[in-house]
Amino acid sequence: MATRWGICSAGKISHDFSVALRTLAPKDHEIVAVAARNLQHAEEFAKKHSIPRAYGSYDELAKDPDIDVVYIGTIHPHHLTTGKLFMKAKKNVLIEKPLAMNLREVKELISAAQDNSVFLMEAIWTRFFPVSCEVRRLLAQGEVGDVQLVRADLGAPLTHIPRLAERELGGGALLDLGIYCLQFVLMVYNGERPESIQATGHCIDTGVDGTAVLALKFSGNRLAICTCSITMKLTCDAVIIGTKGNIKVPDHMWCPTIFEVNGKDMQFPLPEAAMPLNFTNSTGLRYEAEEVRQCLLKGLKESPGMPWAHSSLIVEIIDEARRQLGVTFDQDNA
Repeated sequence: MATRWGICSAGKISHDFSVALRTLAPKDHEIVAVAARNLQHAEEFAKKHSIPRAYGSYDELAKDPDIDVVYIGTIHPHHLTTGKLFMKAKKNVLIEKPLAMNLREVKELISAAQDNSVFLMEAIWTRFFPVSCEVRRLLAQGEVGDVQLVRADLGAPLTHIPRLAERELGGGALLDLGIYCLQFVLMVYNGERPESIQATGHCIDTGVDGTAVLALKFSGNRLAICTCSITMKLTCDAVIIGTKGNIKVPDHMWCPTIFEVNGKDMQFPLPEAAMPLNFTNSTGLRYEAEEVRQCLLKGLKESPGMPWAHSSLIVEIIDEARRQLGVTFDQDNA
Protein backbone atom coordinates (compact mmCIF):
# COMPACT_ATOMS: atom_id res chain seq x y z
CA MET A 1 0.00 0.00 0.00
CA ALA A 2 1.26 3.47 -0.88
CA THR A 3 2.34 5.97 1.76
CA ARG A 4 -0.28 8.72 1.51
CA TRP A 5 1.18 12.23 1.72
CA GLY A 6 -0.34 15.55 2.62
CA ILE A 7 1.54 18.70 1.61
CA CYS A 8 1.43 21.64 4.01
CA SER A 9 2.17 24.94 2.22
CA ALA A 10 2.14 25.55 -1.52
CA GLY A 11 5.52 27.27 -1.76
CA LYS A 12 8.65 26.58 -3.78
CA ILE A 13 10.10 23.79 -1.65
CA SER A 14 6.72 22.03 -1.51
CA HIS A 15 6.64 22.16 -5.32
CA ASP A 16 10.06 20.55 -5.56
CA PHE A 17 9.19 17.92 -2.95
CA SER A 18 6.04 17.01 -4.89
CA VAL A 19 8.04 16.72 -8.12
CA ALA A 20 10.57 14.51 -6.34
CA LEU A 21 7.80 12.22 -5.04
CA ARG A 22 6.75 11.64 -8.65
CA THR A 23 10.15 10.07 -9.36
CA LEU A 24 9.25 7.25 -6.94
CA ALA A 25 6.92 4.34 -7.66
CA PRO A 26 3.22 5.34 -7.47
CA LYS A 27 2.53 2.11 -5.61
CA ASP A 28 4.81 3.37 -2.83
CA HIS A 29 4.07 7.11 -2.66
CA GLU A 30 0.85 9.02 -3.31
CA ILE A 31 0.03 12.70 -2.73
CA VAL A 32 -3.53 12.86 -1.40
CA ALA A 33 -4.00 16.53 -0.52
CA VAL A 34 -2.36 19.94 -0.29
CA ALA A 35 -3.17 22.84 2.01
CA ALA A 36 -2.26 26.52 1.91
CA ARG A 37 -3.50 29.53 3.85
CA ASN A 38 -5.06 30.70 0.59
CA LEU A 39 -7.47 28.24 -1.07
CA GLN A 40 -6.74 29.55 -4.55
CA HIS A 41 -3.03 28.87 -4.09
CA ALA A 42 -3.80 25.37 -2.87
CA GLU A 43 -6.09 24.70 -5.83
CA GLU A 44 -3.49 25.96 -8.32
CA PHE A 45 -0.86 23.76 -6.68
CA ALA A 46 -3.19 20.75 -6.72
CA LYS A 47 -3.95 21.24 -10.40
CA LYS A 48 -0.28 21.53 -11.31
CA HIS A 49 0.63 18.36 -9.43
CA SER A 50 -2.57 16.36 -10.08
CA ILE A 51 -3.44 16.22 -6.38
CA PRO A 52 -7.05 15.16 -5.65
CA ARG A 53 -7.84 17.51 -2.76
CA ALA A 54 -6.97 21.13 -1.95
CA TYR A 55 -7.62 22.91 1.35
CA GLY A 56 -7.57 26.57 2.29
CA SER A 57 -6.41 25.90 5.84
CA TYR A 58 -3.98 23.60 7.63
CA ASP A 59 -6.74 22.54 10.04
CA GLU A 60 -8.66 20.94 7.17
CA LEU A 61 -5.57 19.01 6.11
CA ALA A 62 -5.06 17.83 9.69
CA LYS A 63 -8.61 16.43 9.74
CA ASP A 64 -8.23 14.49 6.47
CA PRO A 65 -8.47 10.80 7.47
CA ASP A 66 -6.71 9.52 4.35
CA ILE A 67 -3.25 10.92 5.10
CA ASP A 68 -0.39 8.92 6.61
CA VAL A 69 2.24 11.64 6.78
CA VAL A 70 2.39 15.41 6.24
CA TYR A 71 5.31 17.21 4.63
CA ILE A 72 5.61 20.66 6.23
CA GLY A 73 7.21 23.24 3.94
CA THR A 74 6.26 26.42 5.80
CA ILE A 75 8.79 29.09 6.78
CA HIS A 76 10.91 28.47 9.88
CA PRO A 77 8.85 30.33 12.53
CA HIS A 78 5.74 28.25 11.69
CA HIS A 79 7.33 24.83 12.09
CA LEU A 80 6.45 24.52 15.76
CA THR A 81 2.77 25.39 15.47
CA THR A 82 2.12 23.44 12.26
CA GLY A 83 4.10 20.44 13.52
CA LYS A 84 2.11 20.32 16.76
CA LEU A 85 -1.16 20.81 14.88
CA PHE A 86 -0.63 17.73 12.72
CA MET A 87 0.86 15.57 15.44
CA LYS A 88 -2.07 16.35 17.75
CA ALA A 89 -4.26 15.08 14.89
CA LYS A 90 -2.21 11.84 14.97
CA LYS A 91 -0.43 12.60 11.70
CA ASN A 92 3.18 11.59 11.14
CA VAL A 93 5.28 14.57 10.03
CA LEU A 94 8.33 15.41 7.99
CA ILE A 95 9.27 19.01 8.83
CA GLU A 96 11.59 21.08 6.67
CA LYS A 97 14.85 22.13 8.24
CA PRO A 98 15.44 23.72 10.63
CA LEU A 99 13.13 21.56 12.72
CA ALA A 100 12.37 24.65 14.80
CA MET A 101 13.76 28.05 15.73
CA ASN A 102 15.68 26.98 18.84
CA LEU A 103 16.30 24.06 21.18
CA ARG A 104 13.24 24.78 23.33
CA GLU A 105 10.98 24.49 20.29
CA VAL A 106 12.70 21.32 19.09
CA LYS A 107 12.10 19.74 22.49
CA GLU A 108 8.43 20.75 22.25
CA LEU A 109 8.09 19.01 18.90
CA ILE A 110 9.80 15.86 20.13
CA SER A 111 7.53 15.82 23.19
CA ALA A 112 4.49 16.21 20.92
CA ALA A 113 5.65 13.26 18.82
CA GLN A 114 6.10 11.14 21.94
CA ASP A 115 2.80 12.21 23.51
CA ASN A 116 0.87 11.40 20.33
CA SER A 117 2.93 8.34 19.36
CA VAL A 118 3.66 9.58 15.84
CA PHE A 119 6.70 9.70 13.58
CA LEU A 120 8.72 12.93 13.43
CA MET A 121 11.74 13.69 11.25
CA GLU A 122 13.62 16.82 10.30
CA ALA A 123 13.85 17.05 6.51
CA ILE A 124 17.62 17.31 6.19
CA TRP A 125 17.63 15.66 2.78
CA THR A 126 21.43 15.57 2.56
CA ARG A 127 21.56 12.68 5.04
CA PHE A 128 19.81 10.34 2.63
CA PHE A 129 21.58 11.06 -0.64
CA PRO A 130 23.51 8.02 -1.94
CA VAL A 131 26.71 10.06 -1.55
CA SER A 132 26.07 10.54 2.18
CA CYS A 133 25.23 6.88 2.65
CA GLU A 134 28.43 5.87 0.87
CA VAL A 135 30.52 8.31 2.91
CA ARG A 136 29.15 6.82 6.12
CA ARG A 137 29.95 3.33 4.88
CA LEU A 138 33.52 4.26 3.99
CA LEU A 139 34.08 5.96 7.34
CA ALA A 140 32.70 2.94 9.20
CA GLN A 141 35.12 0.61 7.44
CA GLY A 142 38.07 2.92 8.15
CA GLU A 143 38.78 3.93 4.56
CA VAL A 144 40.50 7.18 5.63
CA GLY A 145 41.63 6.05 9.07
CA ASP A 146 40.80 8.10 12.14
CA VAL A 147 39.09 11.37 11.29
CA GLN A 148 41.03 14.40 12.52
CA LEU A 149 39.29 17.35 10.85
CA VAL A 150 36.03 18.08 9.07
CA ARG A 151 35.48 21.29 7.10
CA ALA A 152 32.20 22.34 5.47
CA ASP A 153 31.34 25.61 3.71
CA LEU A 154 28.07 26.85 2.25
CA GLY A 155 27.21 30.35 1.15
CA ALA A 156 25.83 32.63 -1.56
CA PRO A 157 24.60 36.25 -1.82
CA LEU A 158 21.00 35.76 -0.66
CA THR A 159 20.09 38.87 1.34
CA HIS A 160 17.56 39.85 -1.34
CA ILE A 161 15.34 36.94 -0.24
CA PRO A 162 13.13 38.11 2.67
CA ARG A 163 12.86 34.77 4.48
CA LEU A 164 16.66 34.60 4.63
CA ALA A 165 17.27 38.21 5.61
CA GLU A 166 14.36 39.20 7.85
CA ARG A 167 14.55 38.52 11.58
CA GLU A 168 10.81 37.95 12.00
CA LEU A 169 10.91 35.32 9.23
CA GLY A 170 13.66 33.35 10.95
CA GLY A 171 16.42 34.57 8.66
CA GLY A 172 20.18 34.30 8.94
CA ALA A 173 22.95 32.12 7.56
CA LEU A 174 23.09 29.69 10.48
CA LEU A 175 19.49 28.47 10.47
CA ASP A 176 19.21 28.17 6.71
CA LEU A 177 22.69 27.19 5.51
CA GLY A 178 24.84 26.48 8.56
CA ILE A 179 22.53 23.63 9.46
CA TYR A 180 23.82 21.71 6.41
CA CYS A 181 27.42 22.17 7.50
CA LEU A 182 26.67 21.12 11.07
CA GLN A 183 24.66 18.07 10.08
CA PHE A 184 27.60 16.95 7.92
CA VAL A 185 29.98 17.32 10.85
CA LEU A 186 27.68 15.43 13.21
CA MET A 187 27.18 12.72 10.59
CA VAL A 188 30.94 12.20 10.46
CA TYR A 189 31.37 12.34 14.25
CA ASN A 190 28.33 10.13 14.91
CA GLY A 191 26.35 12.77 16.75
CA GLU A 192 29.00 13.42 19.37
CA ARG A 193 28.64 16.63 21.37
CA PRO A 194 31.54 19.05 20.83
CA GLU A 195 33.65 19.94 23.85
CA SER A 196 33.81 23.58 22.77
CA ILE A 197 32.06 25.92 20.33
CA GLN A 198 33.65 29.13 19.13
CA ALA A 199 31.74 31.38 16.74
CA THR A 200 32.61 34.59 14.97
CA GLY A 201 31.12 36.50 12.07
CA HIS A 202 28.95 39.52 11.38
CA CYS A 203 25.31 40.53 11.26
CA ILE A 204 23.46 42.39 8.54
CA ASP A 205 21.32 45.45 9.25
CA THR A 206 18.19 43.35 9.92
CA GLY A 207 19.89 41.83 12.97
CA VAL A 208 20.44 38.32 11.62
CA ASP A 209 23.79 36.67 10.98
CA GLY A 210 25.12 37.39 7.51
CA THR A 211 28.23 35.23 7.81
CA ALA A 212 29.23 32.86 10.59
CA VAL A 213 32.37 30.80 11.15
CA LEU A 214 32.22 28.02 13.75
CA ALA A 215 35.18 26.16 15.20
CA LEU A 216 34.19 22.99 17.06
CA LYS A 217 36.49 20.82 19.15
CA PHE A 218 35.58 17.21 19.81
CA SER A 219 37.16 14.56 22.04
CA GLY A 220 40.63 13.37 21.07
CA ASN A 221 41.53 16.77 19.63
CA ARG A 222 39.32 16.22 16.60
CA LEU A 223 38.17 19.45 14.99
CA ALA A 224 35.51 20.85 12.69
CA ILE A 225 35.25 24.19 10.91
CA CYS A 226 31.95 25.37 9.44
CA THR A 227 31.45 28.55 7.43
CA CYS A 228 28.06 29.76 6.23
CA SER A 229 27.03 33.02 4.60
CA ILE A 230 24.09 34.78 2.97
CA THR A 231 26.33 37.68 1.94
CA MET A 232 29.03 35.99 -0.16
CA LYS A 233 29.66 33.07 -2.47
CA LEU A 234 31.62 30.33 -0.72
CA THR A 235 33.13 27.11 -2.05
CA CYS A 236 30.08 25.05 -0.97
CA ASP A 237 32.21 21.96 -0.46
CA ALA A 238 33.18 19.65 2.37
CA VAL A 239 36.37 17.77 3.31
CA ILE A 240 37.03 14.98 5.78
CA ILE A 241 40.70 14.60 6.75
CA GLY A 242 41.77 11.27 8.21
CA THR A 243 45.03 9.63 9.22
CA LYS A 244 44.99 7.46 6.07
CA GLY A 245 43.49 9.80 3.50
CA ASN A 246 40.59 12.13 2.85
CA ILE A 247 37.09 12.37 1.45
CA LYS A 248 36.02 15.43 -0.53
CA VAL A 249 32.58 16.59 -1.58
CA PRO A 250 33.79 19.10 -4.19
CA ASP A 251 30.55 21.00 -4.81
CA HIS A 252 26.89 21.17 -3.74
CA MET A 253 27.70 19.67 -0.35
CA TRP A 254 24.07 20.16 0.70
CA CYS A 255 22.79 17.99 -2.21
CA PRO A 256 25.80 16.00 -3.42
CA THR A 257 25.95 13.69 -6.42
CA ILE A 258 29.73 13.23 -6.54
CA PHE A 259 32.58 12.82 -4.08
CA GLU A 260 36.24 11.85 -4.02
CA VAL A 261 37.82 9.30 -1.71
CA ASN A 262 41.60 9.32 -1.72
CA GLY A 263 41.59 10.88 -5.18
CA LYS A 264 39.05 8.51 -6.73
CA ASP A 265 35.78 9.98 -8.04
CA MET A 266 32.43 8.36 -7.32
CA GLN A 267 29.21 9.61 -8.95
CA PHE A 268 25.53 9.06 -8.13
CA PRO A 269 23.36 10.88 -10.70
CA LEU A 270 19.80 11.90 -9.85
CA PRO A 271 16.65 11.06 -11.82
CA GLU A 272 15.28 13.64 -14.21
CA ALA A 273 12.49 15.95 -13.05
CA ALA A 274 9.13 15.90 -14.83
CA MET A 275 8.78 19.69 -14.52
CA PRO A 276 11.03 22.68 -13.72
CA LEU A 277 12.45 22.88 -10.19
CA ASN A 278 13.19 25.84 -7.92
CA PHE A 279 16.34 24.51 -6.26
CA THR A 280 19.47 22.59 -7.23
CA ASN A 281 19.20 18.78 -7.41
CA SER A 282 15.70 18.82 -5.90
CA THR A 283 14.76 15.39 -7.22
CA GLY A 284 17.11 14.26 -4.43
CA LEU A 285 14.27 15.02 -2.02
CA ARG A 286 13.02 11.57 -3.02
CA TYR A 287 15.55 9.93 -0.70
CA GLU A 288 14.21 11.50 2.48
CA ALA A 289 10.67 10.64 1.38
CA GLU A 290 11.65 6.99 0.95
CA GLU A 291 13.35 7.06 4.35
CA VAL A 292 10.05 8.19 5.89
CA ARG A 293 8.19 5.37 4.16
CA GLN A 294 10.65 2.74 5.35
CA CYS A 295 10.48 4.04 8.93
CA LEU A 296 6.68 3.97 8.88
CA LEU A 297 6.66 0.42 7.50
CA LYS A 298 8.91 -0.61 10.40
CA GLY A 299 6.76 1.18 12.97
CA LEU A 300 9.57 3.58 13.93
CA LYS A 301 8.88 6.98 15.51
CA GLU A 302 12.22 8.51 14.53
CA SER A 303 14.71 7.91 11.74
CA PRO A 304 18.00 6.12 12.48
CA GLY A 305 19.53 8.24 9.72
CA MET A 306 18.35 11.56 11.17
CA PRO A 307 17.58 10.88 14.85
CA TRP A 308 16.04 13.42 17.19
CA ALA A 309 19.32 13.64 19.12
CA HIS A 310 21.09 14.99 16.01
CA SER A 311 18.35 17.54 15.33
CA SER A 312 18.53 18.67 18.95
CA LEU A 313 22.31 18.98 18.97
CA ILE A 314 22.41 20.89 15.69
CA VAL A 315 20.03 23.57 16.95
CA GLU A 316 21.75 23.61 20.35
CA ILE A 317 25.04 24.46 18.60
CA ILE A 318 23.27 27.10 16.51
CA ASP A 319 21.70 28.59 19.64
CA GLU A 320 25.16 28.95 21.21
CA ALA A 321 26.63 30.40 18.00
CA ARG A 322 23.79 32.92 17.81
CA ARG A 323 24.41 33.84 21.44
CA GLN A 324 28.06 34.55 20.69
CA LEU A 325 27.13 36.57 17.59
CA GLY A 326 24.35 38.47 19.37
CA VAL A 327 21.50 37.18 17.19
CA THR A 328 18.13 36.75 18.92
CA PHE A 329 14.62 35.87 17.79
CA ASP A 330 11.32 36.56 19.52
CA GLN A 331 11.00 32.79 20.03
CA ASP A 332 14.05 32.88 22.34
CA ASN A 333 12.03 34.88 24.86
CA ALA A 334 8.84 32.82 24.68
